[in-house]
Amino acid sequence: MSKRNIFIVTAALLLSNAMGGIDSTIVNTAMPAIIADLHGIEYMGWLVAIFLLGTAVSTPLWSKIGERLGNKRAYQLAALFFVLGSFLQGHAPSMVFLIISRAIAGIGNGGMISLPYIIYAELYADPRRRMKVLGLVSASFSTATIIGPLVGGYIVDNFGWHWVFYINVPIGLLSAILVQIFFNEKRRQSNGRAVDYMGAGLLVVGLTVLLTATELIGEASATVVLVMFAVAILVLGVMMRVELHAEDPIIPARLFNNRALLIDFVLFMIIWGAFMGIVTYVPMWAQALLGTTALIGGATQIPSSFANFGGSSLVAPLRSKISPQQVIALGTWTLVGAFVIMVLMGVHGAYWLLLVAGFCQGFGNGMCFNELQVKVQMDAVMEDVPAATSFSFLIRMLAQTFTSSIFGIIMNSALRRGVQASHGQITMGMMNKLSNSESAKFLPQHLMPQMRNIMHNGLHNIMMLSLIMMLVAAAINGWALVLEKRKRDAKRLAAKAA
Repeated sequence: MSKRNIFIVTAALLLSNAMGGIDSTIVNTAMPAIIADLHGIEYMGWLVAIFLLGTAVSTPLWSKIGERLGNKRAYQLAALFFVLGSFLQGHAPSMVFLIISRAIAGIGNGGMISLPYIIYAELYADPRRRMKVLGLVSASFSTATIIGPLVGGYIVDNFGWHWVFYINVPIGLLSAILVQIFFNEKRRQSNGRAVDYMGAGLLVVGLTVLLTATELIGEASATVVLVMFAVAILVLGVMMRVELHAEDPIIPARLFNNRALLIDFVLFMIIWGAFMGIVTYVPMWAQALLGTTALIGGATQIPSSFANFGGSSLVAPLRSKISPQQVIALGTWTLVGAFVIMVLMGVHGAYWLLLVAGFCQGFGNGMCFNELQVKVQMDAVMEDVPAATSFSFLIRMLAQTFTSSIFGIIMNSALRRGVQASHGQITMGMMNKLSNSESAKFLPQHLMPQMRNIMHNGLHNIMMLSLIMMLVAAAINGWALVLEKRKRDAKRLAAKAA
């Protein structure tokens, strides 16, 4: 492919990342209008959960479709699923229809977030050039998350919430058309191995039950949730046995025999689980404890978006001076610093500290993602690059889902304890109103300090768990640094002996 074609294809793939960023933020902006129109507040959580579920269960399958049909056709198919889902969401006459449409869009999103990274590995064989491209990926996503709420608010106010979903339809079609015209993919030869339908089916069922059980924590009875977890573990256990004997497994067992790759996966899982603490709860911290408006609370995420791009962009030049695990160490300890700030902050902590913590989180996250994503592809054998890439995305989403549920349990537990300790003066309904500056005006002002202390206990416990997770990640990274040094020393001795 010519440089011009590579540039155009890269730009087309960056559009998919921007669409994901827009969808993840613009829907939250339109949520109040959707609820008011479709009258389904009890299903509100599923609008987010079903999209994540569709993305998670489809991600490993898209890499296999790419191996069979080619990544070009697989990407176009994923884009069409996303476009169809977006179009149907705009036409949704009811909440149930909207949820089903979001599931379709989520299935397409699974391919749109994973297949571009597999294609980047084909387009940019040089890891340092690929890292620079991943910096652009972070930039496109960060830009989309910044403008998403602004554009979404304007669209909802002037055109209605339906158009929030239509905005991705032309973008998705343009991306698919550009890939069709300018991406000249190498012709693939079939490996002649049977399609692993059994493994694929068990994976979809197991992950669906697992993620559904996670979303039901705190809503359904403990017995129902535990039974669902048991069923999910049983199904996924059977899948693992099936995969051992499959000719072309969906998730090859040999991935887990590669120690370097296994370390990459574990770091991915812990880091992306922990960072949900800041992304989800810092805006709440600003509004509930500092009394800011929703706009000012949401602005705490802006430094994170800019810093994410900066951290990601620095990886390529740093790699010419330091090793991969040293880059990860820099990102990991920056993330540790973000959570140290949050853990030490009291009820009346300054707003600017939230911005600093957000900046550290974005910088560390961008650096770790860029390095780890390339490292996964470098540590895997060539045959396993698609499977390893898609699996890294899968475990990130699973980690985010699990930690989000755990954080929710921690918060609810702290709120219940605080409400009970107030001896009837404070109710859970009052605590819900505390998160919004408008509704908080009508709360008893003499109880505000006590209510903010209750909220702070929950937020503090979440940040403490996130900090512990990041310290575990730092310890694993420290062990990997030792292994990396031993490997370098062994190569140096071998070179001298030769």
